[in-house]
Amino acid sequence: MSRPRQGMLLAVVAGTGITVCGCAAAPTPQMNPAGAAPATTTVGVASATEPPIGPTPGAQTPAPVGASGFPMPPPGTCHTGTFNGQPLPDPVCSPGSTNPAVTQANIHDTICRAGWTATVRPPVTVTDKIKAASARAYGLGADARGELDHEIPLELGGDPGSLTDVANLWFEVGPIPNPKDGTENTLNHATCHGLISLVTAQSTIAHRWPTAVEDAGLIVVGTKVCLRADPGHCVAR
Repeated sequence: MSRPRQGMLLAVVAGTGITVCGCAAAPTPQMNPAGAAPATTTVGVASATEPPIGPTPGAQTPAPVGASGFPMPPPGTCHTGTFNGQPLPDPVCSPGSTNPAVTQANIHDTICRAGWTATVRPPVTVTDKIKAASARAYGLGADARGELDHEIPLELGGDPGSLTDVANLWFEVGPIPNPKDGTENTLNHATCHGLISLVTAQSTIAHRWPTAVEDAGLIVVGTKVCLRADPGHCVAR
């Protein structure tokens, strides 16, 4: 939803399960000061069968941290993808990145503490500018309906972002609130109650948010979220 220096996770969208809107070529990945292009991770094709027991291996690549700034792409160079009717960020323009200040060891002092995200969320004066620029980058009009979204949400240790570092920010089209909000909350509860690790939550939502719960080896049962491999091990969500 709408991060200090951050890592970048670039994804290459593959398979017929995901479509990318628009026909313009995607921008060339930004180079870091050392001259090396960010690492890429291939996104797997969604299975048409029941998700396997346990976490999905292809969705477990951690989002690295510590890279330099990621500037806003030029107008019209980014394209919203879709999966099962839900919007996805352009993997080149909005690869996602994590906040190095959040670790597995300190989650109960950070993402699991009520009100903590407000301490790291950029001010509206900054996010409004990023939102408008991101809408232009995605070829959207000024009246486009949606929000500035953190691909890896703050409540899962996503990088807050800044005017010069937007790897974890994108204009998410659609209603507010939206289905991604529920996925973020479910993964936060599962992480804070020890069902999954912080890295699993971060990597699965960056990989493909509509399937992140299943990819993390979880299943939602009513008002609870449980381990798929151990359906009796649940927490409230």
